[in-house]
This record gives sequence, structure tokens and C-alpha cells, in this order.
Amino acid sequence: MSDMSFNSIKTPSAQRRRNGFTLIELLVVLVILTLLAGLVGPRVMNLLGGAKSKTAVLQISDLEKSLEIFKLDVGRFPNTEEGLNALVVKPGTMNGWNGPYIKGNVPQDPWGKPYAYSNPAASGGLEILSLGADGVAGGTGENADIRNQP
Repeated sequence: MSDMSFNSIKTPSAQRRRNGFTLIELLVVLVILTLLAGLVGPRVMNLLGGAKSKTAVLQISDLEKSLEIFKLDVGRFPNTEEGLNALVVKPGTMNGWNGPYIKGNVPQDPWGKPYAYSNPAASGGLEILSLGADGVAGGTGENADIRNQP
């Protein structure tokens, strides 16, 4: 007989059980991950949504600054028909245009929609407007309209 005791002999099925995770262990991990995603996910999405609104505010501010430079060169702001595209492409035979006033094309809002521009606006002056995430006038939170300050 050999010096090996009965307890030191390992069967193939015992070895397999020690090499991997059991189905119960995997299910417990999945439940924990699901609970964490349910708690953390909505908070992360709210932070991302707020970032889009802040991005829209910054883009509108940059467009306003570009419009001010346009006005210094041309003597007026673009009218509604000329729109924000006048910052990139010279409208007609406009005297004094020294653009383009922004790099590339006119940016879209963070939700992929074009900014609305009007001059004169209903309140007077000019207006740059994003309709928010829903693309509909009005709303609250991420669906709220974002516009330049009069």
C-alpha cells in the first residue's frame, strides 16, 4: 500500500467544483449588479442631462459673441432670413463681412437639433433658442427651452 491517505485522493468531480463558480454564486453577483445599476444609473443619467443643458448655454453664449463681432464688421446683426449661417457664409453682397466668424459649421444643440434664430425677436433684439431635449416649446428640466438672455 502507498503512503497516501484516503483524504488526500481527489476525485475529478471534486476538482471541477473547486475550479469555477456555482450557478448560485453567479446569480447572487448578477442580483447585486442589478441593484447597483438601479440605484446609480438614474443619478448618472441626471448628471449627463444637466451637462447637455449647460453645453447649450455655453454654445448660445459663444454664438452671441460671434454675432457681436459680425455686428462690429457689418454694422448690424443678421436678420432672421440670413440666420446663424451668416456667421459662416457671406450673405449676398454684404459690405464689411470679414468671416467666417466661427470654425466649421453652425453647431447644433446638444440634442442634435438646429438652434432657432430670430432678429428681430418677439421681445425685440435677437434670440437664439434651443427647445431642449423634447424639441417642443416650453417644458421643465431637460425639456426646458434655453435661450440667450435679453
